[in-house]
Amino acid sequence: MTGDRGAAPMRADARRNRERVLKAAEDVFAEQGIAVPLDEIARRAGVGAGTVYRHFPTKEALFEAVIAGRVEALLADADRLLADEDPGTAFFHFFVHKVRQASLNKALSDALEASRGVRYGSPRTHESFWGLVDDLLAGAQRAGAVRPDLDRDDVRALMVGCIRAVDQVTDPAKADHLIQVMTDGMRVKHE
Repeated sequence: MTGDRGAAPMRADARRNRERVLKAAEDVFAEQGIAVPLDEIARRAGVGAGTVYRHFPTKEALFEAVIAGRVEALLADADRLLADEDPGTAFFHFFVHKVRQASLNKALSDALEASRGVRYGSPRTHESFWGLVDDLLAGAQRAGAVRPDLDRDDVRALMVGCIRAVDQVTDPAKADHLIQVMTDGMRVKHE
């Protein structure tokens, strides 16, 4: 395995430390979001702050490395849904699944909220994710399942709003109700 940016191969102990930092960061970011201090991540990883900075020069670089793995999983899920024969069901399944995942993972929630002006993960991952959202949305709109006046920015804002609303309740039935209200607002009204 090579280090970042094509550098010489990493020593085994450095590789282990990097993995420990990534795992600790994933856990802490999921619990607390990007506001967590790097010292807390270092403490949880059982390494010094200098070790964290050697692998990730900024907290944002560490956050991007953590969230990139999550986004890759979201991409795989969206790819699978694009093959679904019902574009409306695929779009709403994706939306609801992402809201539920992000409401349980503060890092995903922060990434979705920040994604309007900030890239998370690599530019390819970021653009691929939102390109797949565009594809799911366009398919659902062509199928007459989603309002034609919605665009990517609307979906992102509605997703973030839905995540924030779900975060305000503790009753799972109430959370499901709020998600249903939000998705109903995106559907084409048939009279």
